[in-house]
Amino acid sequence: MTSEQTEIWHNPRCSKSRTATAHLDETGVNYTVRRYLDDPPTADEVREVLRRLGAQPWDITRTGEQIAKDLGMADWGRTPADRDRWIEALAANPQLIQRPIVLTADGGAMVARSDDALRSLG
Repeated sequence: MTSEQTEIWHNPRCSKSRTATAHLDETGVNYTVRRYLDDPPTADEVREVLRRLGAQPWDITRTGEQIAKDLGMADWGRTPADRDRWIEALAANPQLIQRPIVLTADGGAMVARSDDALRSLG
């Protein structure tokens, strides 16, 4: 993950993710695709994405997924002391990560699920 080129954490089975890549294509943004389910991020990469998003791990967690229910994440704390537990769970179970995440060339990042987020990409 570099800040020199836009990167999208993409799941081709997700309609929001497909919409985001189509938008990037239409607007001519040069980007790379990371199929994050096949190439899961490390805990350090999750931390970096969270830093760039200005978010906490629970903010980007798909808590409705079965694995989240199996892990009992609804009962996990959401304090600084709990942060690493969430990050480790996201790295170990990338299907829990909201998608798509776009890491912009200028060092920013966004969860590009809304039309407003997509418009800000170009």
